[in-house]
Amino acid sequence: MHLLCRGHLKLLVVSLTAIVLLTGLYLLTGNLENDRSLLLKSCLTDTPAVEVFERAVFESRVRELEEENSQIRLQLSQSQGTTAQLAEGNYGNQQWGASADTVPEDGDIIAEEKDNHTDCPRTSTVQKCELIHVACVCAGHNASRDVVTLVKSILFHRRNPLHFHFITDTVANRILSSLFQSWMVPSVQVSFYDADELKSEVIVLDTDITFATDIAELWGIFKRFTDKQVIGLVENQSDWYLGNLWKNHKPWPALGRGFNTGVILLYLKRLRRISWEQMWRLTAERELMSMLSTSLADQDIFNAFIKQNPVLVHQLPCFWNVQLSDHTRSEQCYTEVSDLKVIHWNSPKKLRVKNKHVEFFRNLYLTFLEYDGNLLRRELFGCSSQSSPEGVQLQAGLEELDEDDLCYDFRRERLTVHRVHLYFLQYEYTTTEDDTDITLVAQLSMDRLQMLEAICKHWEGPISLALYMSDAEAQQFLRYAQASEILKKRKNVGYHIVYKEGQFYPVNLVRNIALKNANTPYVFLTDVDFLPMYGLYNYLRKSVVQLDMAHTKKALVVPAFETLRYRLSFPKSKAELLSMLDMGTLYTFRYHVWQKGHAPTNYAKWRTSTTPYKVEWEPDFEPYVVVRRNCPEYDQRFVGFGWNKVSHIMELDAEEYDLMVLPNAFMIHMPHAPSFDISKFRSSSSYRNCLNTLKDEFHQDLSRKYGATALKYLTAQRNI
Repeated sequence: MHLLCRGHLKLLVVSLTAIVLLTGLYLLTGNLENDRSLLLKSCLTDTPAVEVFERAVFESRVRELEEENSQIRLQLSQSQGTTAQLAEGNYGNQQWGASADTVPEDGDIIAEEKDNHTDCPRTSTVQKCELIHVACVCAGHNASRDVVTLVKSILFHRRNPLHFHFITDTVANRILSSLFQSWMVPSVQVSFYDADELKSEVIVLDTDITFATDIAELWGIFKRFTDKQVIGLVENQSDWYLGNLWKNHKPWPALGRGFNTGVILLYLKRLRRISWEQMWRLTAERELMSMLSTSLADQDIFNAFIKQNPVLVHQLPCFWNVQLSDHTRSEQCYTEVSDLKVIHWNSPKKLRVKNKHVEFFRNLYLTFLEYDGNLLRRELFGCSSQSSPEGVQLQAGLEELDEDDLCYDFRRERLTVHRVHLYFLQYEYTTTEDDTDITLVAQLSMDRLQMLEAICKHWEGPISLALYMSDAEAQQFLRYAQASEILKKRKNVGYHIVYKEGQFYPVNLVRNIALKNANTPYVFLTDVDFLPMYGLYNYLRKSVVQLDMAHTKKALVVPAFETLRYRLSFPKSKAELLSMLDMGTLYTFRYHVWQKGHAPTNYAKWRTSTTPYKVEWEPDFEPYVVVRRNCPEYDQRFVGFGWNKVSHIMELDAEEYDLMVLPNAFMIHMPHAPSFDISKFRSSSSYRNCLNTLKDEFHQDLSRKYGATALKYLTAQRNI
């Protein structure tokens, strides 16, 4: 009996904690204008534990993006109209894309449609620049990734300023705050509310929602609330609350089919006035005494509360939350697919649900999944937006550039703000007790994806990878990683997406993203097309202790070799590697094309050395090193190919790091096709000239920063 009571108590605590989590947003966000909030179904997953944005481009660029968006809308509506016709009948008369382009400029709102049709006259209920508040619960890596698709669909259609409110754990806070800060969408604010103290006791269902219309239409429904109504919900479209799905099925109490909490309108001022928090808690406590547990988390408690207080509910037309799942009445929510407003993928099978228009829904979702988020950085003309410090600094930097400068494109690239999505996949790392842990740090693009599995086999320690990709490529990478048995098992690999923008590969920016998000005291700075020797991770950790890196400034050099063979029997020891060198199977790295890059490693000495030895900096030296995580970052003026690693080693040398070559460490470069930027470097004289100009400027900056100790770099440059 005692154990039974403890079980009941645990269930009660879990459910009440869910109440507190949700109520915390409903009641404590007192800064909401008009005390209204549009709550989207929580994105919490069972994953354990995460601001202001302003103008980032010139007005001419914004107008170009508006034009591109219009073209994309037109193409999308045409393609999806075709899909709908193939699925069932002819739905081409009303294209869904028109909902974005034909909404009146003043943010007019379509009146509630009779019989789920959109023929009623429009009524103006949302002002042009009225701020719309959107709230969401989001925790963990997966939910942080999924919520981006929802945000894209909202931004695509919106014509009003937005304020997103996220209840997050530490993981989601870190991911989403970084993403929005780098996204820099005009007229968008973001606020975060801490859920860390609650999340361990909360289980909330995951949800995928896609908007097919301007969110202002939904916001305008607040005008239709009666004086007593405080909550707007859509009727549940499954038979769950009818209690006839299986034998002894006993759902929570609800009015008829109950209501689905995928999309909720909350009138916060009225909720506070009726003491919502106390009413909600009493409902949960009373029902949990008999029901013992809640299968659908907050939705169950919502429905019990509504059954007791039906007068408080404003029922929304069901096309505001079309619940795509098997065995639902979702197809009765619309006459034509163009009537739909919000698509809710509330099925474990997600995109594989049974519906006669599932291809249309899938295409709509996939469109926003892979949509270029850079195109959503468009201004809301006529709506004032306050400039952020980052925006002001960016604008000042752009104004200082000379468009007649032959190297203008290079200098402009340095000011480009790239969207960054940290920890794109699940990441787990436990700090080691001896404080010697090392993270392998590298960057890559889509054409180097095949190296990931091999690196994971060769390096068992933590890895921080920055991937330079488009939105569509990021989804390809996601599918690749989820299908790989090797990558799925590795949770200590942090994947950070840097989204493509501009004409150059911002290689040092991407490197810095990977470096800054390493979580260990030391980092191994390498490239993704190198395979470390087996056991290098543990050998480096021992070397950290042996060379007292905790109290000295040292950079441990890992000698680099290469093979021209795509299939290589990887050497298991130094002796085996030396034998392969003698046979011509392996070479010292860049021996044939750029000996300067690694000659200072002194390979002849390395062959017989048994202890670490110090080497001196020489011009164009670019070794791969292990350093403390707080080392200087890569200089981001260098993009594409050429001099990006050289400048970093010069910075380390200027800060008086000792370069120590490790006698029993090695790495091997695997062959691959040349990158696009290497080809440009080799074929374009203007590319190389601009690179030399940037090198001269870097030398000057280094001399100003480090004084007399950096004079040798200027001397070396003049002697080259």
